[in-house]
Amino acid sequence: METKTGYRAVTKFLIASPYKVRPVADLIRRKPYPEAMSILENMPHKGAKLVRKTVKSAASNALNRNKQLDEDMLYVREIMIDEGPRLKRVWFRARGRADMLLKRMCHITVVVDETGKAGE
Repeated sequence: METKTGYRAVTKFLIASPYKVRPVADLIRRKPYPEAMSILENMPHKGAKLVRKTVKSAASNALNRNKQLDEDMLYVREIMIDEGPRLKRVWFRARGRADMLLKRMCHITVVVDETGKAGE
């Protein structure tokens, strides 16, 4: 999807805590696309895999929309990790008690843009 500020991809309802995914996103914000992908491929975190898929999708949107673009001309303009709904599960404990287990979800939004634009 094309926006005024670049090409966007959104992945919603991922079962991963946004608090664990945000530090991964902070590492690639405002980085060139090839460098961001190499950082994400070498990270062992689950969030890195989820972010990598969304960044790759945003780059594919850009390359399919604008045939003159090359991967080396792209950079990660924005990346947002928003909190999604929580799945509430019962966690049975000792002596007949129960706790609530919250399985957190996140939404990942990535905007890639071409380098050298006037809005940079």
